[in-house]
Amino acid sequence: MARATIQHFRDKKQNGQKLTLVTAYDYTFGRIVDEAGLDGVLVGDSLAMVVQGLDNTLPITMDEMLYHTRLVSRAVEKSMVIGDMPFMSYQVSVEDAVRNAARFVKEAGAQAVKIEGGSEVVPQVAAIVRAEIPVMAHIGLTPQAIYRMGGYKVQGKTEQAGKLLMEDAKRLEDAGAFSIVLEAMPGGLAKQITASLSIATIGIGAGIDCDGQILVLHDVLGLFERFIPKFVKRYANLKGETLNALKQYKDEVEKGIFPSSKESFQ
Repeated sequence: MARATIQHFRDKKQNGQKLTLVTAYDYTFGRIVDEAGLDGVLVGDSLAMVVQGLDNTLPITMDEMLYHTRLVSRAVEKSMVIGDMPFMSYQVSVEDAVRNAARFVKEAGAQAVKIEGGSEVVPQVAAIVRAEIPVMAHIGLTPQAIYRMGGYKVQGKTEQAGKLLMEDAKRLEDAGAFSIVLEAMPGGLAKQITASLSIATIGIGAGIDCDGQILVLHDVLGLFERFIPKFVKRYANLKGETLNALKQYKDEVEKGIFPSSKESFQ
């Protein structure tokens, strides 16, 4: 198939077809995700936790995000590559937001960027879209706001909080976002938001009624064990398989089994 575009996202929503996205952070996994035929690859700032071993996503820098986005972009030919704008790359000013979004496209090969936040980032979203860069919005639990939110907590649980998220979603759509991530909110609220928008919603811990789903790749593959969110389903146990392979390698080297004549030059 041709590379997924923002029109691809619109068409799938209109046709009632689910969108599938995961994160990826390097060339090897970028190729695998692309071969699997997923619609989008988010180079998420979650790499701060699952790759760099940090406690949250806040410390990761623009340069680090650009580096990993370049790696993924080299591998991916058909999925949409979306660069995740890190903490303080867009909050200070609209000018910063446009400049840094452009770097994801010009320097790292992304086709879109993702921004966390509701009504407060509408000016940034609108300006980036005016600069011809597609924007994926992100509301609900926004990890860059964990200190304000008091941790990783489900959002929109009260009627008033749900109403505010509905308003945020509409304002982000009006600002030109082509899709919106709904994270960690009641499924009923996500269903209402999805029905109210003409753009696609991508759920992560937001129930089955979103237009698509996204998960962190290391969670899907069973590679990250420090904590496992309720909304994660593991589809493999690569940590276990990798550990067994390395133990077997160690054992064969120590016993003089590897390398055999098959792996040696004559």
